[in-house]
Amino acid sequence: MTQTRLYFTTGKIEAERIFAALGATFEDEGLPIAVLEVDEDRDIHEVSLYADSDVDAVEARVKNILAGLALTKPIERETLPDVDWVARSLEGLKPVRAGRFFVHGAHDRDKRRSGDLAIEIEAGLAFGTGHHGTTSGCLEMLEKVVRREHPANALDLGTGSAVLAIALAKLAHIPVLATDIDPVAVKVAAANARLNHVKALVETVAAPGFHHPIFGARAPFDLIVANILARPLMRLAPEMARHISLGGSIVLSGILDRQRDAVVSAYVGQQFRHVRTLHREGWVTIHLKR
Repeated sequence: MTQTRLYFTTGKIEAERIFAALGATFEDEGLPIAVLEVDEDRDIHEVSLYADSDVDAVEARVKNILAGLALTKPIERETLPDVDWVARSLEGLKPVRAGRFFVHGAHDRDKRRSGDLAIEIEAGLAFGTGHHGTTSGCLEMLEKVVRREHPANALDLGTGSAVLAIALAKLAHIPVLATDIDPVAVKVAAANARLNHVKALVETVAAPGFHHPIFGARAPFDLIVANILARPLMRLAPEMARHISLGGSIVLSGILDRQRDAVVSAYVGQQFRHVRTLHREGWVTIHLKR
């Protein structure tokens, strides 16, 4: 699928303001946004937003956001080739250690150590390689929660590449339901579960929401992990409360530092209590108990 990059240059302070405004508008739609320092001495920063479709409409919305900030910037376009950038980038990724977990691609199998809980991930078109601060934060938090609470039934909501579901299966040796709204992600997740020899424990299902019958069949869960985005997580708080066992834990990520208090408040309102927040690379992972 062809992707278009909309971009313009500005100073650092303006770039940070624009990045925050674009994120607040486009984060629920999953449109990637980036800021790149082009020239430190001249204070030139490039802001980019990537769109797969409706590029004219997206550009118009960006212009409206800039106007709301009292800014006017000439927006340029770059059409990007149809390349599986995730697969290509994985070729150069270094393995990641998070607690006992060692997340790696096929090219780093020889770096596994005795005692590692090794997870081999070929992400394909699904999100979640272990390299992002949200995923590594989840891995560290899950290790602590499992060690203390010994859950017997877990859910990985929005599983992506299934790295978290695989981690739970390897760590706790328990059944894990791994769901995602994206059928492509579910296929990748199933392939990764087979690759890591936990297919018998990890059930992968394409499910657009908690109304899917699989949740009723498998709930209540002792542990739910969801590495999604802050706003969807806040909307899901009542459903999370209905599907978690009394005394069960949820681990939430995909949340920026500045969004942490709002997410915690949404879950406290559903009779969860905050246990711990882990900070990684500007993101947070939150542990709450019902």
